[in-house]
Amino acid sequence: MPAEPSPRMTARETIALLTGAAGFTEHRPPPRALPPDGPLGWAGYDAARERAAERTGEDESVVYATGAVGDRECVLLSFEFGFLGGSLGQLTGDRLEAAYGLALTRRLPLVALVATGGSRMQEGMVALTQLQRVAAASTRLRAAGLAQIAVVRDPTTGGGWATVGAGADVVLALPGAQVGFAGSRVRPPDADPYAYGAEGQFAAGQVDAVVPGAELPGTVALWLRALGAGGAREEPRSAAPLPRARPSSASGLPASGREAVERARSLQRPRAEAYLADYFTVRLPLHGDRCGSTDPGLLTGFGLRADGQPVAYVAQCGTATRPAGYRAAARTIRLADRLGVPVLTLVDTPGAANDAAAERAGAGAAIADTFAAIAAARVPVTTLVIGEGGSGGALALAAPGNTHVTADSYFSVIAPELAAAILKRPPEETGATADQLRLRPQDLVELGIARSIVS
Repeated sequence: MPAEPSPRMTARETIALLTGAAGFTEHRPPPRALPPDGPLGWAGYDAARERAAERTGEDESVVYATGAVGDRECVLLSFEFGFLGGSLGQLTGDRLEAAYGLALTRRLPLVALVATGGSRMQEGMVALTQLQRVAAASTRLRAAGLAQIAVVRDPTTGGGWATVGAGADVVLALPGAQVGFAGSRVRPPDADPYAYGAEGQFAAGQVDAVVPGAELPGTVALWLRALGAGGAREEPRSAAPLPRARPSSASGLPASGREAVERARSLQRPRAEAYLADYFTVRLPLHGDRCGSTDPGLLTGFGLRADGQPVAYVAQCGTATRPAGYRAAARTIRLADRLGVPVLTLVDTPGAANDAAAERAGAGAAIADTFAAIAAARVPVTTLVIGEGGSGGALALAAPGNTHVTADSYFSVIAPELAAAILKRPPEETGATADQLRLRPQDLVELGIARSIVS
């Protein structure tokens, strides 16, 4: 069951939670006068706005400001749900567009603290088209290489979720928050409420993390550092350092192809978690493919090394990688490329998942998209093969010209058992077939597939 939501904070309280004692500086766009009762002449709209202002002390549903979260300056925009349900109208659109524009002008990351019921009915289609303004402003920020983080509060529904919230690079949610495109009064009466909450959206891969309010300032501060978010866009960094080979029960290089495969498949050899734990001091996972699925056998996210260097990571965990995993990998690589953060990939898979469910989920297209993401990356991508390198499902995550291997790994066009079966060889010839495939780490270096064997 989802956790109980915490009491709602006001827009200013939420900004203050993140900026702490340093405070923040509020900004406002040039004033705009609306016609009486708004663009539709909706009877009683002006009176409703006046009551909302008296109740909240705000004159619109969004407040935006500049301030520092941790040691990183950023633009913060925060929704005031008490003002007409945090709904988006024309003046809200002015403030949102101005907030994104301020981030663009000052080359600052944007942190959105969202709590909204969606578009404002009293302004009709004029209110709905504010979503297009927000999408355009967000796209300009994205094109400039500036990070966007959303914290979705209770509730975050409608167009606010579908633009400011779900459109961010990283989406964090408060426990128990209602999160979804359909609000509680418009969804089907028999709908499962779990699907419309922070925890349900996390399970579906639409939210990167559910973060308790007390942990929010520290978590957002770490994300701003890990995304390389500073006062100006940094030039792409040098390649991510190679991980150290982790201790293994075996020693030396495999003498045969069969031994190489056995060592890579051994349950005793170190896995991705061991490599990532040694490589990073801080890890911040990205979660899910944003298409309703997750792959627990593929880890993605951003991390900070001991020297403070941010690196994005994509790591296979020894299982067959599913389409959701490849989509999550492509998402991470493209985000890192846009922000100028180098990428580390750890290859360890017997291959791509090949069951019927994987085919229906678009395995071919997802793998192709991962190949394309690495091919298009302007930041350096570093690859270490730490276990099995099973065919195209592994090669999709390998950096051309910058792939390295460990002594516990192999890389092959096909598994030797399958190769023997295709060639109609008896099972006892599998070892000889593995030798013919030249899949050992030392073979891969000699063939020019790998640059080095990491020790």
